[in-house]
Amino acid sequence: MTDRTTALFRVGAAVMRGAPKPVVSAVTSAVAKRVPRLLGERTAVARRHQQRARTEEMDEAAMEDALGSVFATYGRYFSDTARLAGLPAVDVDKGFSYEGFEYIEDGVAAGNGTILVLPHLGGWEWAGSWLTKVPGYEVTVVVEALENDGVREFMHGWRESIGMQVLTLGPKVPGQITAALKANHIVCLMSDRNIGDGGVEVTFFGETTELPGGAATLALRTGAAIVPLAVYHRGDHSHAVVHRPIPVERQGRLREDVHRITQLIANEMETLIRLAPEQWIVLQPNWPSDYSE
Repeated sequence: MTDRTTALFRVGAAVMRGAPKPVVSAVTSAVAKRVPRLLGERTAVARRHQQRARTEEMDEAAMEDALGSVFATYGRYFSDTARLAGLPAVDVDKGFSYEGFEYIEDGVAAGNGTILVLPHLGGWEWAGSWLTKVPGYEVTVVVEALENDGVREFMHGWRESIGMQVLTLGPKVPGQITAALKANHIVCLMSDRNIGDGGVEVTFFGETTELPGGAATLALRTGAAIVPLAVYHRGDHSHAVVHRPIPVERQGRLREDVHRITQLIANEMETLIRLAPEQWIVLQPNWPSDYSE
C-alpha cells in the first residue's frame, strides 16, 4: 500500500509533468518565498550554509533573498526532473548547455571509467539525463538510502526512467561502482556531504568536517579520472561547468593519498558552489558545529 508521502511525490510529479512550464515556475517561486518561514530547522541550516559559501557578511534582506532562491532551486530541481522522464533527446539537448565537456570526453576515451564529483546544486539530474540521451554514455549514479521505502522506490524508478542506472548506498556499492568503472561507465558521486561511513576529514569552507572518500579510493584503485563539475540553472537552461580532472596518483600510503585527493575535491566543491551559492540545496547539518548550534 502506498503511504501518504509517496502518494504526494507521485501526484506532485504528475502535476509538474502535465502543467505548462510557466505555470509550474510561477507556483514554485510563490511557494518558495513562504517555505523558509515554515521549515524552522532546515531553514536555520540553510542560513548557516549560505553564509559559509560567501566571503562577505550578508545583511538580513540579502539572506532572505538567498533563502528564497535556495527553496526555489529545490522546487525547480524537482519540477525539471519530473519533466525529464517524457522528454525526447532533442528537447533534453535544447535545455542544456555546457563548458569543459572535453574533460569528460577525455575520461571516456581513456577507457578506465570516469568519476564525476558534484555538489548538490542546481539541476544535476538534467545533466545525467543529457549524458545518456545525447552523447549516449552509460551513466551510473549513487543515491542515499532513504528511510521511506515507497519514496526510495519511486525515486529509483524515476531516475532509471530518464536513462541512469541507480545504485543505493550500502555495503555492496564499492564493488558495484568498481564494476561500472571497469565497463567504462560515467559514475556520478555527490561529494559535498558525507552520508555514510568512510568519511575523510577535510577543511571545507574554512571549517573541519568529513566528506566522502569513495571517489579518491576508487580512482586510485581503478585508474578512473575524477572530473569536478556543477550544473547551474541559467534562465530556462541547465548549464554545466566542468573543471579539469583532479590529479590522481599514488604518492605514499593509501590513506594519505585518499586524504590528499579528497581535500582537492573539497576545494573544487567550494569553487563550484561559490559561483551560485543561492542554488546550493544542502539542507542538512554538514559540519559538527551545525549540530551543536
